[in-house]
Amino acid sequence: MSIEISELPEKGEIIIATIVKINDHGAYVSIDEYNKIQGFLHISEIAPGWIRSVSKYVKVGEKKVLLVKHVNEKSKDIDLSLKQVSNDQKKKKLIYAKKYEKGKKIVQTIQEKAHMSNVEIEKFEEGLYSKYDSAYDAFIDVASKGPEVISDLKLAENVRDVIKETCSKIKLPVVEIRGILEISNKRFNGVDIIKKILSTIIKSNKGSVKITYIGAPKYRLSIIKSDFKTAEKTLKPILADIKKQVEKKGRFNFMREYSKKTRES
Repeated sequence: MSIEISELPEKGEIIIATIVKINDHGAYVSIDEYNKIQGFLHISEIAPGWIRSVSKYVKVGEKKVLLVKHVNEKSKDIDLSLKQVSNDQKKKKLIYAKKYEKGKKIVQTIQEKAHMSNVEIEKFEEGLYSKYDSAYDAFIDVASKGPEVISDLKLAENVRDVIKETCSKIKLPVVEIRGILEISNKRFNGVDIIKKILSTIIKSNKGSVKITYIGAPKYRLSIIKSDFKTAEKTLKPILADIKKQVEKKGRFNFMREYSKKTRES
């Protein structure tokens, strides 16, 4: 991971750094996103309590998510902390860094294929960051909704074509929520009624909903969407519709199995 910015980090900022040297007093690091400038992680800021050996907690070559404790702009001394970084801060920073690297590679591909100058690509990136938190978020939006979402950037036709082609190869994030349906209908043609209800739901959701037969009266319901919020929003009316249609003359029950992210480029 290498996120390169020119200025010094600010106090309180969460950064990613690589351990480059260890001694009895702590560890020296190079800060990935600030042109590899050096910072120092004092032994007292590595972990709570007394530390006998620094190398037990950090190793040369490791990347760590750290908090900037103090910055001296004149001497460029940067004091860092590992123990003050929460798990949530670490997770968010690593996700951001991963997105940055993915976005950076796509930008490089677009620049090469569209034969854009450094000035043109910088202007393009500035436009993306004016609309999105990261370039990768922009490319995901283009992949899912089409290049029209960045039409206000007024790009040349050949650049738009390259962006469209490049983004079409991105595998969009996919999540799945699953559960077991127990449904029955006491009418003489109850099985046919249930089949019709479930078939209609599958067709109306165009591939994002799967229902498989397990064994009477059980069916597995699977919702596949780009995010959990959308998946839950899809699930709720489907369950309400099935319940409404079968409960008067039969039985309805839904038991959730799991929710998970199944794929991401």
